[in-house]
Amino acid sequence: MSAVKNAVVQRFKNLCHERGIATNELANISGVTPSTVYSLFDERRRNVSITTIKILCDGLEITLGEFFSSQEFDELEQEIK
Repeated sequence: MSAVKNAVVQRFKNLCHERGIATNELANISGVTPSTVYSLFDERRRNVSITTIKILCDGLEITLGEFFSSQEFDELEQEIK
């Protein structure tokens, strides 16, 4: 799994843990199928769309700015060296 994808997954897992909600509940409050969320968490899936991230953020009632403003993303190394 790429570092960026891993950071996205970890951020959603942390948000769910903080709010005491399971993966299925994240799907339900976001209006997507549980398979969409499980697919996002799947290590074999390399990419995730920003639209999916936005929909899940809407379900959590946070902005994309709030989502990406976290330690998981601040600690990523430069992709271009």
